[in-house]
Amino acid sequence: MTLRFTKIDDLTRRDHWHLTPEDRCFFPGVYTARAGYAFSETNNFISNFKKSPERRRLPEWRYKGEAIGKVASMFRDALPEEWLRTVTLVPIPPSKVKDDPLYDDRMLRMLQALGRGLEVDIRELILQRESMAAAHESENRPSPQDLIENYYIDEAIAEPPPTAVALFDDLLTVGAHFKAAQAVIEPRYPDVPTAGIFIARRLPGPSMSRILSSEPEIVSRELAKKESSDADMEAHAD
Repeated sequence: MTLRFTKIDDLTRRDHWHLTPEDRCFFPGVYTARAGYAFSETNNFISNFKKSPERRRLPEWRYKGEAIGKVASMFRDALPEEWLRTVTLVPIPPSKVKDDPLYDDRMLRMLQALGRGLEVDIRELILQRESMAAAHESENRPSPQDLIENYYIDEAIAEPPPTAVALFDDLLTVGAHFKAAQAVIEPRYPDVPTAGIFIARRLPGPSMSRILSSEPEIVSRELAKKESSDADMEAHAD
């Protein structure tokens, strides 16, 4: 199956309220919140892709590796090879630092598989100072500023400067991680364009749709509740 990427526009941006009209973010799939892993192929796929390293010794762990390989293959088929050769592919950091037992390098592994055999520039340009609670583990979802303060550029691999940066993540929710990564990249490379590439965007469930116009603090609390519920339902995805 060949993926078709869709750009976030005026109709979809309200679901990802940290994004601005100037942001270029693309996705091929839609994940439906509050519906569980069995709701759709994308829901099940995202659940497998995001399986926690805590489940490494369980039989279901193999589904994570399969999901990583499948995304790499589909992205490679869908993204123009010429474009891949001209941009720097940067994974948005997961919630844990590299020496944390729960560090999950799924996006880096996916990009490495995508670029195998091609002349592509893959760099973990953005690192974290300390681990943060995953969204479903915290009552308060981190703001872009919280993330910016925890992100930094790995100067050991910062040169040569990229000509364009594509920030890769699995699920576009409110856009906080993308905006934080963008805010760290742009001062270091002020004339370099950035874009976001996601496996799927999250379509809010019914209760979330009703509060999207509320204050950010209310939305953050509701997102934390929702993702905690989703994590419970999706731990057994296959």
